[in-house]
Amino acid sequence: MSQATPAKALALGTALVTGASSGIGAVYAERLAKRGHDLILVARDEARLNAAAGKLRADHGISVLVLPADLSTEAGISAVERRLESDPSITLLVNNAGIGVAATLAETSTANVTGLVQLNVLAAARLATTAARAFTPRGHGTIVNIASVLGLVAELFNPVYNATKAFVLSLSQNMHRELSPSGIRVQAVLPGITRTEIFERAGGNIAAYPPEMIMEVHEMVDAALSGLDQGEIVTIPSLPDAGDFETFTQARLALGPNLSRNHAAPRYRVSVPA
Repeated sequence: MSQATPAKALALGTALVTGASSGIGAVYAERLAKRGHDLILVARDEARLNAAAGKLRADHGISVLVLPADLSTEAGISAVERRLESDPSITLLVNNAGIGVAATLAETSTANVTGLVQLNVLAAARLATTAARAFTPRGHGTIVNIASVLGLVAELFNPVYNATKAFVLSLSQNMHRELSPSGIRVQAVLPGITRTEIFERAGGNIAAYPPEMIMEVHEMVDAALSGLDQGEIVTIPSLPDAGDFETFTQARLALGPNLSRNHAAPRYRVSVPA
């Protein structure tokens, strides 16, 4: 996988985790607590957050604050932005909150399209940007953006969902380019099918997929954290050979010199009859 300079162990401090009440976010919270991070847990469901926070405090002896926020709203995004801006103890953002949709494009309502873009793109971009502004003057900090392997696959699943995850991947790669000289680490995590509540919430059924395609959420998060420890910029937990992604990246970059030129390619030059 793409490599940054090999990293030391995560610098301790407070980790702010979005989508922390269940699934990937809840497991990140538990794993980071085990490593010794204090936590700020963000999600809509305050009761579930409080229950999770109580258990994490009891199990790991850390400080856990709860920040109920609906990131599909302006008020929710702004509340988390204010916390990122004002709390110098925060050293790690896990930008995880997101939704899916189990429908074709023609079956997807306008409201669902708006919701996908609001949460998966706008909220993710604003929180990542705010964390970058907060971390840069300090010269350290880590931003983990949860994308999806579907960001690499335009031909499957829902076009809008895939596009939102391609956005998160592109955002992360360019953030790494821009922020790494300032000491800020950025990682994009691209899970495949992971056993979480997102399928039921999206109206789908995870049982419809072959078992060999489904990863348990604890294994996915452990792999993602291992990738972070190894200094990866892009982590695909199920990909056996990291060289495959490097080959893909080099092929994409090889297009660069010909993507913007002063003349159209010869195959587009049409003779005009005299």
